[in-house]
Amino acid sequence: MSTDGVNVNRRRLLVGATAAVGAVGVAGVAVPFVKSWNPSAKAKAAGAPVVADISQLEPGQRAVFEWRGKPVWVVRRTPQMLESLVAVERSLADPESAASIQPEYARNRERSIKPEFAILTGICTHLGCSPNFRPEVGAADLGGADWLGGFFCPCHGSKFDLAGRVYSGVPAPTNLDVPPHTYETDSVLVIGVDAEIA
Repeated sequence: MSTDGVNVNRRRLLVGATAAVGAVGVAGVAVPFVKSWNPSAKAKAAGAPVVADISQLEPGQRAVFEWRGKPVWVVRRTPQMLESLVAVERSLADPESAASIQPEYARNRERSIKPEFAILTGICTHLGCSPNFRPEVGAADLGGADWLGGFFCPCHGSKFDLAGRVYSGVPAPTNLDVPPHTYETDSVLVIGVDAEIA
C-alpha cells in the first residue's frame, strides 16, 4: 500500500487526538457509574450511629432521637421510677425479657447499662404504632392506682412499664426493643454501637 501524498504526521495527530477524546469520554461515563455503586449519604446516615447529648435531660423526662428511621427514647428515670419496676413485675408478660430484642448487656430488670437511663425503640411490638410516654402515677384511664407509669399505645391498648416491658393481657407480644448503645461519656450516648464492641 502506498502512502504517497499522505501526511503521516497529521494522521498520527488525528488518531492520537481521537483516542484521547475517546478516553476522556469513557472516563466521563465510568466515574459516575462506579460512584453509583457506593451507598448514598442518606443510606449511610440511615444505619450510622447517632450521638445523643443527654446532659440536659432532667429526671423523669424523655428525649426522642432518630436512628435508622425509628424513634429512640431516652428516659431518665427517678429513684421512684426504678422502684416501680419491681412493683409491677407480677403484672408483666415477660419480666425477665426472655423473648425480647435487646443486647445482652441490657438483659436485666432495668434493661439498660445504667439503671438511671432507659434506651428504647419507640415502636409498639404489636403493629408498629408509637406508644405515648405516660409517666404519671395513678392515671385513671390506665388502671388508676395500679398504673405506676410507663408507655401506653393508643392504637390497640398495649401497656409497657418504664423499662419497656409489656403487661400481660394486651395485644403486644413482646417488650419494646432496646437498640444497641454505649456511652462515650457520662452525658453522651451513642445509639447504634454495641457497648461490648465500643
